[in-house]
Amino acid sequence: MTVRGEPPRSRARQTRLFATCVPGLGRMLRRQLGLIDGVVVTGTGSDGRVDLVFFEADRAGRAIVLESRLTQSVVVETGRASRVAGASAMAVASMAWQADGVQRALSVWAEEVRPLAGSMTFRVVARVRGDSRFLRTDLKQAMTAVISRDKPRWKAADPAQVEILINEFHDGQYTAGLRLRMAEDDHDGDDQLPGIGMLPRRGTLPASVAAAMVDLAGRPGAAGPARTLLDPCCGAGTILAEAVVAGWTAEGTDIAESAVAAAARHVPAASVELGDARELLLPEADVGACVARLPSGGRLRAPGEWQDFAGTVLTELSRVTRSGGAVVLLAPELPRPLIPSTLRLRREVPIRLRGARQAIWVFHRA
Repeated sequence: MTVRGEPPRSRARQTRLFATCVPGLGRMLRRQLGLIDGVVVTGTGSDGRVDLVFFEADRAGRAIVLESRLTQSVVVETGRASRVAGASAMAVASMAWQADGVQRALSVWAEEVRPLAGSMTFRVVARVRGDSRFLRTDLKQAMTAVISRDKPRWKAADPAQVEILINEFHDGQYTAGLRLRMAEDDHDGDDQLPGIGMLPRRGTLPASVAAAMVDLAGRPGAAGPARTLLDPCCGAGTILAEAVVAGWTAEGTDIAESAVAAAARHVPAASVELGDARELLLPEADVGACVARLPSGGRLRAPGEWQDFAGTVLTELSRVTRSGGAVVLLAPELPRPLIPSTLRLRREVPIRLRGARQAIWVFHRA
């Protein structure tokens, strides 16, 4: 990532875009984008399913944003619309599909995704904050009709070569654009689209959430234990993959043999073995950080069983983490009595993951 500090570039060639992320991660994404030279953050919003961060970027800054691990989608804007009293879905769609904005967006799309052709297939994804004004399906149909009228050689299809998003990011405020990138396992129910650059990362945990957790663990140390990050409930290895990208020496354990096999296959650069997070076969202060999503379903069904499990795991993670290291956990709750005195809570980041309330808990090992 290029950090601000160099002489500012001219804004004459900057493009208006927005990025989406898991609800709750918008502040982190805004702060990250604000550090990129050639990027100017202009605002934020939410459509209820994702957070949106609006920004302007030159070509170099845009390339860096497209590599961000925190984003679910990066979209180049075609226009915005404000819903005045009584405005129909067709009126909103027409305002958001502006001729000049469409031409600029198509130029950027051709640079980042694939060359334009005379005949293209397209698909519209519409998201509204509520159905009291008009239905999401009404807005989708209206946007499809507006695009079909403007681009008669384009054909609506699913999946499609071009995906157009229209989001109500504040009450009565809409933005639309062409999607440039979508993380493969962060599509949040949207179909995967041919031609869109996707990241080859798999796992039940969205890669962008794993990236945020690894980022919150800090930078790896120079060598030895300070450089090692442990995921004691690694599953298919999503956190391990992000740790490797961030420069950590990644180690993982899981109680399920199938998970260990999957993680070893998906993240060959990590060291993965069978193990129980409640009884890690590691010496004290052996790792620089522990990052994990604590399992809360499946076998942990009896009343109080999850609390007992989480408390035991927290104690064990505190034992194997070196002083000054981080313990970062994703869990719906962590009652204070469960937290060992050696772990100091530094930050709690509430998020919504597939509609469920969760939080990323960031501890410092004393």
